[in-house]
Amino acid sequence: MAILLIYIIVFIIAFYVVHIATKMMTAQKDYTSLKTVTFGDESAVSPNRPASIISVLAIFMIWGAFTGSKLMPFHAPGPFIGETSFTYTAINAEGETDDAEVIVTVYDIQSGKTPSKMKIDPGTGFAKNDTANIVAWRSGLIKVKRNDVGSKEDGYKVIAINGQEISPSSEIFIDDARIYMTAKGTLSFTPEKGWQMQPIWLPSPEAVWSRLVLVASEGYKTFTLVEHLGWSLIRVVVGFLAGALIGIPLGYAMGLSGWFRGWFDPIVEFMRPVPPLALIPLVIIWFGIGEEGKIILLFLASLWIMTISARAGVSGVKISKIHAAYSLGASKRQIMRLVIVPNSLPEIFTGARVSMGVCWGTVVAAELVAAQKGAGMMIINASKFQMTDLVIMGIVLIGVIGYSIDILMRIAENYLVPWKGK
Repeated sequence: MAILLIYIIVFIIAFYVVHIATKMMTAQKDYTSLKTVTFGDESAVSPNRPASIISVLAIFMIWGAFTGSKLMPFHAPGPFIGETSFTYTAINAEGETDDAEVIVTVYDIQSGKTPSKMKIDPGTGFAKNDTANIVAWRSGLIKVKRNDVGSKEDGYKVIAINGQEISPSSEIFIDDARIYMTAKGTLSFTPEKGWQMQPIWLPSPEAVWSRLVLVASEGYKTFTLVEHLGWSLIRVVVGFLAGALIGIPLGYAMGLSGWFRGWFDPIVEFMRPVPPLALIPLVIIWFGIGEEGKIILLFLASLWIMTISARAGVSGVKISKIHAAYSLGASKRQIMRLVIVPNSLPEIFTGARVSMGVCWGTVVAAELVAAQKGAGMMIINASKFQMTDLVIMGIVLIGVIGYSIDILMRIAENYLVPWKGK
């Protein structure tokens, strides 16, 4: 919640700063600046590049700040690491009370250094001073009664911590920790965790970078990083192209023929909401666990999206353009080639970008089944061993490649469909 709140604050501040800075600059003299009405016109909305840069930097800085990254000059409050102590009060079988001190050393296990047990004066009373070592971000049981005199007698128990009464199933808070008493009277000590994320949940950026360098140089599971990413890319591209080659003609047919639409519409609308992951069992049964099954799964992930986008593109062609073409003596073939296809291409390109994103999201699941190489295989295998840095590395690489493909598709769209929105 704190991370989300900080991100929203950064967004609002960046918006006003960039907005004011943009007003102070010279207005651009391009097609968009000449428009008199821009609200609601998609062609008048272009990405604000400073906003994109600030967005990426904000995510990186928040990531670093909440993981204790050495790359960041500032950090969120981290977990308590160091020495702290508390005093407990015990009562024995005779009803006598005595106090003893427990010194707790909280250490970071990621440092690779485990502190040795501290030697202290046990004291002269029946309650003896003690020490304990606790790992940061974790809880640990402190059996303060284990070395007390008479602790095994009936009626012996701990009744207070730092002067505050405590009983089974209750808790108190000291400066750097929370102390909870279990039903059996043992103290559970939880150091202050702070706001930073535990490395096993979210490693720092430099930890992910180190893992990337290691995998790039040594490979993973007998295959190089390039081979893992290359195989995932090949599977996605083949599955996407297969879905496009069948989906686009099918979408055109459904958009132009009532018979085709009536025949295939129930199938398409039935399969469209079914997630590709739900098809994995059937794909395995029908096509096995080899490459064929993975390609078929990605093909099905792409097929319905491309079909619907092509159908929507045909349905979105203005009838006035069709009438104008007929009035000029155009044949059906000419209308198809010169009117319907050009006007449906923007919708198809949009569907292709969505389809490619879905395929990239599905490839992880496709490589779940008996895959020896692939980015998804790396992620799934690493998750079994809680190698969070490798998981995040794989996710980042998939995102970067997917984003790069999307940029290439945008460039192709601008080159092949320059009339979009104009």
